[in-house]
Amino acid sequence: MEFTFERTVKTVAILLIALAVTQAVYTGLYIAEADIPRKALWGIEGLLFTLLVAFAGAAMVQAKRFAVGWSAIAFSAVLNVVQVGVGLTMFGAFRAASQNVEALAPAAGAVVAFAFFIYNAAKVLLGLAALIFGVARMNSGAGTAKLVGTFTALVGVVAMLSNFAVMALGRDSIIPAPIAGASGVVATVLLALCLWSALRDEA
Repeated sequence: MEFTFERTVKTVAILLIALAVTQAVYTGLYIAEADIPRKALWGIEGLLFTLLVAFAGAAMVQAKRFAVGWSAIAFSAVLNVVQVGVGLTMFGAFRAASQNVEALAPAAGAVVAFAFFIYNAAKVLLGLAALIFGVARMNSGAGTAKLVGTFTALVGVVAMLSNFAVMALGRDSIIPAPIAGASGVVATVLLALCLWSALRDEA
């Protein structure tokens, strides 16, 4: 099956939106204190991130410009595959072990902290991609497109800085971890809109 650059970019945009939706659903269920089907949601995310690695990587090779932006999307997906894998394979085991052996509690906490470090690193990369493609949209578009590009770039910067702060200083840093995560999700949605609208205008 042959994927043109246009089809590849559209697929990347769709995958980014789908991932933002899954993360919003997970967060909403968590806030509502509902019973969260973690394995099902994380499994879906794992599949979406794996596909994103392939399609963003293909776009990086096909694209004539913005190689750093495509690289940021592709490697954010790689990091998220690792993060989801840690959650699915290690959280439960370490939690059960720490309940039986109290001395293992710090190790269980370290595994969770490691997963969140990877999560925030991926959000830094998505923020970078949003900045790059947002600035490109801002410079090439007009009217609404320019406004979307500007907002995307600004949110990308916020996502980069806030997630870096959480990476460097921990989840109890001066910037609350939920703000860092939320800014990354918003940057993901705006990034997808930038990619899709750029294709539409060039069609």
